[in-house]
Amino acid sequence: MPGPSAIEWTQATWNPVTGCDKVSPGCAHCYAETFAERWRGIPGHPYEQGFDLKLWPERLEIPLRWRKPRMIFVNSMSDLFHERVPGEFINRVWMTMRNAPQHTYQILTKRPERLLEWTEVAARVKGWPVDEIWPPWVWLGVSIENRRFVHRADVLRETPAAVRFISAEPLLGPLVPDDGEGGWEDEYEGPGLYLNEIDWLIAGGESGPHHRAVRPEWIRALRDATRLWDSDEVTQLDGRFCAFFFKQWGGRYPTSGGRELDGRTWDEMPRVKERAE
Repeated sequence: MPGPSAIEWTQATWNPVTGCDKVSPGCAHCYAETFAERWRGIPGHPYEQGFDLKLWPERLEIPLRWRKPRMIFVNSMSDLFHERVPGEFINRVWMTMRNAPQHTYQILTKRPERLLEWTEVAARVKGWPVDEIWPPWVWLGVSIENRRFVHRADVLRETPAAVRFISAEPLLGPLVPDDGEGGWEDEYEGPGLYLNEIDWLIAGGESGPHHRAVRPEWIRALRDATRLWDSDEVTQLDGRFCAFFFKQWGGRYPTSGGRELDGRTWDEMPRVKERAE
């Protein structure tokens, strides 16, 4: 249901789509699926259908009725770019966001290829200008849980989003070198993550009864990487280029391990800026 959120990096959730399907290891213990499946078969409940994909056209105008500005996580219980969400429905979600600029919208996907395809169709077929597709109050992020999926960041960089972000949660392996020499542990395969043209990095461990442990060195390496990468060269920009947000260590419950990393919490937010077309 729409309303205030307990997620540390947002203020509210809006779910014009609910339900999803697993596409990568980070989905294995999906909190949204666990919650939705509790209510499967209960007549009249919003999750009577469990975690099966469902469109909610009656929810499309909810942000228009929220007058007070808020940061909104779009589809916390689904993925807007799921292959079975029709392009026309995505268009309607976009028009709501376009017409309610008092809010900031955070869209997170594990399907960036579908996102890029939709963007190209909207520009070519609909004739939407780039600034209509990606107004500065619409942020776009991808989930990356291990090095097998760092290509999602490459696709993200192809979009003209005003703010691009990565959610490394649940973090299931190292994404950047942590030995100071660019080396990798042999047990992990795949290319490393580069943060050029990425504005915000959220990192965290997994929670729940079957949580997989995160190693402190994986988190520290990500934090340290945000201190270094600029879009053109390895340098520092005003002390940081990519904002860093450490959500949790994880455990049986989200609060089990706390949120401190090296004696402090990390709650940085991205600097909002326009991008050239």
